[in-house]
Amino acid sequence: MARLKKGVAYRRLDRPYTRKSKYREKNFVRATPTSKVVKYDMGNTQKEFPIHLDCISLESFQFRHNAIEAARLTCNRALERDLGKSGYHLKIRVYPHQILRENPLATGAGADRMSTGMKKAFGKPIGLAARIKEGQVLFSVSVEKQNKTAAKSALQRIKNKIPCKCRVLERV
Repeated sequence: MARLKKGVAYRRLDRPYTRKSKYREKNFVRATPTSKVVKYDMGNTQKEFPIHLDCISLESFQFRHNAIEAARLTCNRALERDLGKSGYHLKIRVYPHQILRENPLATGAGADRMSTGMKKAFGKPIGLAARIKEGQVLFSVSVEKQNKTAAKSALQRIKNKIPCKCRVLERV
């Protein structure tokens, strides 16, 4: 299996737009890879919590689906360990719509006979990304008043997995 490129290669927003639609003829890319994000709502979704904390981006960038899933896993694991399964509500507020493409170039012996180089270099889909604007909310956590510090520390863990600067703010 080919190794995954670093997120730096796909972080900038100057990538061409690749549309996926429920109507086949309106798709620019015919095949869409599946998203690695498993859940978007975790914890207790029925209860209304008084404290709401948001992780907000301070830059515009592309957030790959495997980075979203890694951030979700670390935050959810910390919240579940500290507060139990019903003591919080974690919500992912971004969805990876953008299809990332790569033009694979063959190397080695005989590569000149099968490779077209940059001619017809539309690329094959390799993953998905969410386009994030400056000031957009990425993750939201709702907890009780006494659990505010645990939720803040869980959102600090998310900041380590995100490829940009972000801030944790309390929503009123």
